[in-house]
Amino acid sequence: MQKELLEEKLKDPLYAVRHSAAHVLAQAVLDMFPEAKLGVGPVIDFGFYYDFQLPRALVPEDLEILEGKMKAIIAEAQSFERMEEEPERVIEFLKKAEQPFKVELATEFAEAGQVITFYKNVNKAGETKFIDLCRGGHLESTKGIGAFKLNKIAAAYWRGNEKNPQLQRIYGLCFDTQEELDAHLAMLVEAEKRDHRKLGKELEIFMISEEVGAGLPLWLPNGAVLVEEIEKLAKQVEFDNSYVRVRTPHITKGTLYHKSGHLPYYADSMFPPMKLDNEEYYLKPMNCPHHHLIYANKKRSYRELPLRLAEYGHCYRFEDSGSLFGLMRVRSMCMNDAHIYCTPEQFESEFLNVLEIYKKYFDIFGIEKYIMRLSLHDKEGLGKKYVNEPELWLEMEEKVRKVMVKSGVNFVEVPGEAAFYGPKIDVEIFSAIGREFTLATNQLDFAVPKRFDLTYVDSDGKDKTPLCVHRAPLSTHERLIGFLIEHFAGAFPTWLAPVQVSVLPVSDKFMEYANEVAEALRAKNLRVSIDDSSESLGKKIRNAEAKKIPWMLVVGEKEMGEKTVSARNYHSKKQDVFALADFGPMVAQEVLERRLPPEAAAA
Repeated sequence: MQKELLEEKLKDPLYAVRHSAAHVLAQAVLDMFPEAKLGVGPVIDFGFYYDFQLPRALVPEDLEILEGKMKAIIAEAQSFERMEEEPERVIEFLKKAEQPFKVELATEFAEAGQVITFYKNVNKAGETKFIDLCRGGHLESTKGIGAFKLNKIAAAYWRGNEKNPQLQRIYGLCFDTQEELDAHLAMLVEAEKRDHRKLGKELEIFMISEEVGAGLPLWLPNGAVLVEEIEKLAKQVEFDNSYVRVRTPHITKGTLYHKSGHLPYYADSMFPPMKLDNEEYYLKPMNCPHHHLIYANKKRSYRELPLRLAEYGHCYRFEDSGSLFGLMRVRSMCMNDAHIYCTPEQFESEFLNVLEIYKKYFDIFGIEKYIMRLSLHDKEGLGKKYVNEPELWLEMEEKVRKVMVKSGVNFVEVPGEAAFYGPKIDVEIFSAIGREFTLATNQLDFAVPKRFDLTYVDSDGKDKTPLCVHRAPLSTHERLIGFLIEHFAGAFPTWLAPVQVSVLPVSDKFMEYANEVAEALRAKNLRVSIDDSSESLGKKIRNAEAKKIPWMLVVGEKEMGEKTVSARNYHSKKQDVFALADFGPMVAQEVLERRLPPEAAAA
């Protein structure tokens, strides 16, 4: 499987460029620190990194020095030459070179019977300038390396294990052209401005408290509005598509997760058990086993299918502390979950319907670019990572593949990433500035219904096992809102904005009219605030803009006398005067239709 994944990566024309750049970085580091110990240097999205054990901590100024050394190496047009050696000679060579991490890798390769290869960099004079243990994927020479920039230093444990030595990781960006690199750097600058952690604090959306615990976000009032509006949207869409809602508890006996198979396959991602009344209870990591019990609550007929059970269920997963990241990676999450129980004949239409719901949400949130990953099993993981049903795996994967092709959605196939009980679709979406996010999942479960003895009486009078489609198109509140903060740069569409209208009286003399305006708008179910501070009008406007409130209404003597409002739209920057009687219904209609902001929106 590793060989297949490597071959897939090699199809990317930038893979060899970025991999070659990683070797050049390692050569530059050894030139600067001859005693450096080399870790690994893989290709990643947009570039590469390399891990090192160094005699001192790196500082940002070191990156400029290393870039200079790399440019000099590239200018020499050093060639990349492949070598194969006997394992014993390889290990002996690496020991003499005092490269313990490479010795560890080479020893494992030898024990696994793998061919051990090196790549060496050779200059025009035929001198070997650098040698690295490597499987390959390189340019002919360093001259082909495009535009690059070393952009970050981070700490990393050897092989990701905190019990191992801590190394220093140098990240680099690499593209074919300087224009592409500059565009990506500009995107990173914009992404930093849109960072959901930064905006989440500034806009008072969520907080993380050490007293509560890492990865356990607290929703502030503005964040609670976002949660409720998104849940309202999901409930409406699911009602329109004949889902029925259920609710399940936050803790459950461990026997349920043994029955579902989650404990054998998923225990590392679960919180440890609580022992109560001689029983082990677990915080719920997912909703599906509970929904299976609800399905099994009574005898089902084929006439009841498809049965679509939906829940915004709260789940808990013990993510590694090093992977926690704002709202994107948390330990407490509220999931837009549903399970569809259907006959094999109904599967195609049900799966297509789920994909149509995804498309609907993409339109509502202005998500124009997305790709779906069809995650498949690999036969080496059968019985360990995946349920041991080889024929069913192939059959069910083909079912999903045919539906994906029929739907016309953009998708790629990825081996080795399926759920333990069946193939799945992972949805990758791109924000307004092109930043990629993994949002949601859609899975076909052909295994777990059997574990729960789920059946329906078919038209022939026989008991049969339904298929189960797991789907979560809006992911979790946490991940979706983290994405939306960055996608909209905190300037939400009016329907989603925590405060939709801010009334700004010119002075205290017009507070009575300001309250009248606010009451009229609240009567239209709009979320309204009044700035009753003693600040100047200009400062009030700047404060409302800092909060990215969609509508700002200035009210003074003229407006009070004419029963109007002077309205400024945050997104379009347009200013207009409206009759109070007209403004409320106009904005209420904008909210009802869940319109996106005008294209003139600016962060």
